[in-house]
Amino acid sequence: MSVPGGEVPRLSALGADPAAVLRVVGYFDRFDESAANADTVVRAAALLAECPVGAVWSSGTTIRYDASGRLVPGASPLDAFGADPAVWLEPVGPAHPLHPVLLDRLRHCLQMVAVRLSLSGSLHLDDPALLEVVLSEKERREDRVRALRLLGIDPERAVRVFAVTGPATQDAVRIIADRLSVVRSVVIGATTAVLVLDSGSIRQISDDLNSAVVQLFPSSRSGAAGPRVGIGERVAPLAAASSWEQARRALRFASSTWQGRRVVAFERLGSLELLADLPVRRLLGTADMLRINGFAETEAGALAVDTLEAFCVFGSLRRTAAELHLHHSTVAARIAHVESVMGWNVDEALDRFCATLVLTVRRLALSSAELAGGDPTRVGSGDAFRRRAADDPGVGDR
Repeated sequence: MSVPGGEVPRLSALGADPAAVLRVVGYFDRFDESAANADTVVRAAALLAECPVGAVWSSGTTIRYDASGRLVPGASPLDAFGADPAVWLEPVGPAHPLHPVLLDRLRHCLQMVAVRLSLSGSLHLDDPALLEVVLSEKERREDRVRALRLLGIDPERAVRVFAVTGPATQDAVRIIADRLSVVRSVVIGATTAVLVLDSGSIRQISDDLNSAVVQLFPSSRSGAAGPRVGIGERVAPLAAASSWEQARRALRFASSTWQGRRVVAFERLGSLELLADLPVRRLLGTADMLRINGFAETEAGALAVDTLEAFCVFGSLRRTAAELHLHHSTVAARIAHVESVMGWNVDEALDRFCATLVLTVRRLALSSAELAGGDPTRVGSGDAFRRRAADDPGVGDR
């Protein structure tokens, strides 16, 4: 939910002069002229006011965002301004002279949104698009509330959204349904969205699902043909759209490579999630990526890179050797081969981090290309990565 025009003024930086009043009026005029929905308008008001802002309609629908722009629950106070919608601010300190102007323009803007969207069609219980409505921030809040009600979802019960893609998607949906309470799934483009009622630890859920997918679709050096799954964060049902977006971002980190993880939870990525913002072409063009992909174009190089990837996953020579059914001296020799090419010493923390990062980026680039419509290729083939990015000019912007 972005603000039209991009810039968000802060009320604390404005005075009470006519120019400041016009600045606030102009800020809300942007939304009158755009396709913004009620959530976007209330969120923008909260960012401007730097405090929680809410609105409530006679139907009982309530929208409330905090100062950071996060959707939060809450009831309307007795002194809310106006009616249908009634709006309010929750300032921490003394009232600002522009608070009445902000409330007036907020209410006016919400009324304009209602007029603009009044022709929206109604939803029915058997409508296959119910889940799409729930997952779209572009839909009216009232429609999303109704869709949730028709789906039988308790608005107080936390949910998660899963994004599933690749071959055998329905097998992955069945695996999820065997372990969690699935509300509904729907195919959106090339990805299947699965809405579930949240329960249990995300670490346990993601590890269990990953093990189940790997067991059903074992991987090898030639990759894996099974599905990949991204998991969004636990959210309130009305915020399911944000969980859906997170699930799709996590999906880029799920991999069909030999040692790649098939099921990835967004909240377990931490700072690594920032890598999803980098264009694939830029990732593939870094010196380390060019060097390791060039090295992996030979059979010996591909074996060595695969072995280093396993080492970064398992953490020790002996465990890596046991998992790969190799002698530990063979594992050490292959890792040393990569070290000599890349200038690394994985016994040192910084170099091991660099190795792990490069291999993670490599898997991310492959997954991004596959999500763009490519076919799985052998992990060790560096030119395959470049072909994937070249086949679809849009890949680099995803």
